[in-house]
Amino acid sequence: MNDVVQLRQEGLYCPAGDFYIDPWLPVPRAVITHGHGDHARVGMGCYHTSREGLPILQWRLQDQLYEVHEYGEPFTLGSAKVSLHPAGHVLGSAQVRIEVAGEVWVVSGDYKRQADPTCTPFEVVVCDTFITESTFGLPIYRWPETSRVAQEIEAWRQECASRGQAAILYCYALGKAQRVLAELEPYVVQPVFLHGGIESGVDIYRRAGVSMAPTRLVSQADPKHDFAGELIIAPPSAAGSTWLRRFGDAQHGFASGWMRVRGNRRRRNMDRGFVVSDHADWPGLLQTINETRAQRVLVTHGDTRALVRALQEQGLVASDLATQFGEDD
Repeated sequence: MNDVVQLRQEGLYCPAGDFYIDPWLPVPRAVITHGHGDHARVGMGCYHTSREGLPILQWRLQDQLYEVHEYGEPFTLGSAKVSLHPAGHVLGSAQVRIEVAGEVWVVSGDYKRQADPTCTPFEVVVCDTFITESTFGLPIYRWPETSRVAQEIEAWRQECASRGQAAILYCYALGKAQRVLAELEPYVVQPVFLHGGIESGVDIYRRAGVSMAPTRLVSQADPKHDFAGELIIAPPSAAGSTWLRRFGDAQHGFASGWMRVRGNRRRRNMDRGFVVSDHADWPGLLQTINETRAQRVLVTHGDTRALVRALQEQGLVASDLATQFGEDD
């Protein structure tokens, strides 16, 4: 049997449509699930993307040849019927549905099932074969309500204020920072300061109509500004840099699904860890696979073994699929 999607040196390939999904080497035609750097790379001849995802790709990849598609809108590549469907991961993220000779495959990209005010919710797409991520493919990974975590972040800021400290929260620049700001909006009483590496993505989300907490750039603050009691959001790359000197006494926190394991917080030398993830947790992975009604599941990203074993115990045909996709959470 010829698979609808195959693994090649360049990435996941659909022979019937002669295109790749999130390729990691230059190819003529690429269907992109979302704008994170391990999924969207420069050098492709043409990029197929969701309309919501276009501003992200333009920000990350600059001027390229883009073909833009609405969610659920079928288009034809070769003899393959293709459509993009919401993945709920970040703004514009998509699953790729591919139908060839009546057989349906879905490549999920990265996805989550939690509610997120910054992007279109995940859409279940029934299929024969489902390629699923497994970034957090262990039973220990179960997410708390994000609104409660947002209240914990604001309470942490207030604790820091009482000690005369700044609260520096590290978040990934695409998706995580914007989600945290959106969840914080009902709870914050003052603007959140942003590192310059966060600001561009926040601006893109605002122009897309996403409502978030008010923000200010650190670089635009008075040089003598006292940051005690302020919440500052910065990318992980800022940790340990000289940029931190201007904040004086500060506590450091990290917002990530990896903070579910206390040892990860210690290894990153963080004072606080806040569990916020843009990926499916263990119950979300199992729920999603069950709802797709797929009889064959290919598992990629992260440690795939536990999920493959759990699916096989359920009677599904499941195996791992080695890819170069990273762990951005």
